[in-house]
Amino acid sequence: MRILKWLLGIIVTLVVLVFAIALLLPNEYAVTRSIVINAPPEKIYPLIAAPAEWKKWSVWNQRDPAMQMSYSGPASGTGAGWDWQSKSEGNGGMKFTQATPNQNIDYELHFEGMDKPSSGALKLEPQAGGTKLTWSMHGNAEGKLVMKLFGPFMDKMVGGDFDSGLKNLKKLVEQS
Repeated sequence: MRILKWLLGIIVTLVVLVFAIALLLPNEYAVTRSIVINAPPEKIYPLIAAPAEWKKWSVWNQRDPAMQMSYSGPASGTGAGWDWQSKSEGNGGMKFTQATPNQNIDYELHFEGMDKPSSGALKLEPQAGGTKLTWSMHGNAEGKLVMKLFGPFMDKMVGGDFDSGLKNLKKLVEQS
């Protein structure tokens, strides 16, 4: 019986500690990755501004080729969007909230079960001999303790996917 009380005390202490740590964590999270593509923005923009083109370079589509996708709004630019269902990548959707041809795309990203969407952008910056493409995403846990626990790990959870997607896009653009 003493051992059971001792174990219960340790479990309660650990739970309280986890929640205390969560309270101290910031509400905001962010992920940013960049790559230089040896092509002008005009060659890159059509591949990022049209949701149907993302399956050519997005790592998430490559991990689940059976992903079910439905598109909405215009084919590209502001208002273009898509929803997906995937057993391995989760269910969610993305919508372009602002698009300036050959310059940037702002988006909202939501996943099933998440209260608030994340926001992000793809920004094209011409450079000598190419274009710097920066992909960013940020969000706010709004004080939700479970979401705050994920915040410090978002860069590790999503950053590698951003890197892989940007490398795939670079290869696709530079080979065509």
